[in-house]
Amino acid sequence: MQIDIQLGPGNSVAKIQMAPNEAITAEGGAMIAMSNDMDIQTTTYKKNSGGIMKGLKRMLSGESFFINHYTAGPNGGELYLAPGLHGDMFTYELNNTSLIVQSGSYLASEPGVEIDFNWQGLKSIFSGEGLFWLNLNGQGKVVVNSYGAIYPVEVDGDYIVDTGHIVAFEPSLSFSISKVGRNWLSSFLGGEGFVCRFKGKGTVWCQSHNQKNFGTSIGPKLKPR
Repeated sequence: MQIDIQLGPGNSVAKIQMAPNEAITAEGGAMIAMSNDMDIQTTTYKKNSGGIMKGLKRMLSGESFFINHYTAGPNGGELYLAPGLHGDMFTYELNNTSLIVQSGSYLASEPGVEIDFNWQGLKSIFSGEGLFWLNLNGQGKVVVNSYGAIYPVEVDGDYIVDTGHIVAFEPSLSFSISKVGRNWLSSFLGGEGFVCRFKGKGTVWCQSHNQKNFGTSIGPKLKPR
């Protein structure tokens, strides 16, 4: 399987070339176009399996209730995918390893990748972000999307990232939620609020824009219905 990210970073599209009978799983509503003999199966979790609780857990994590499984025909196939918001994408290959992805940033993965919905307790509640991180683990390629451009930050020690700008990070990093300034008042008056303080050695992928901030800024300008 060959995954080519095109038209980035503002309007990225994933062009996926698939060998005969190869399969890939993607978020519901992500498909733009595909070969006419592509087979599609819709479930709430993995191909040929699922359940209501799996779908509800996905919704709580910020993902769609259903996911689609695309299988190429006997001559192979082509599939185009894109997220709902303008932004960037990147491909990450797991080799019996893991990647932690923020809710809403998972787009697609090969069948050997397991999607685990991790509860992060009070850390995520106080951050103002979703209650779940997605833990992608296993074998295969994954496609991750963002709001705005994606850029990697190599951490070796301590590093601070605004909670709304985290796309994904390697599990070798631990994190805690804290204020960015010396006290809570200066943190909130400065417009930053909560941040993630990462520790360890690994990569954090950040996004250049924050959809929550965008919603806050544009909301008052919209005409009431």
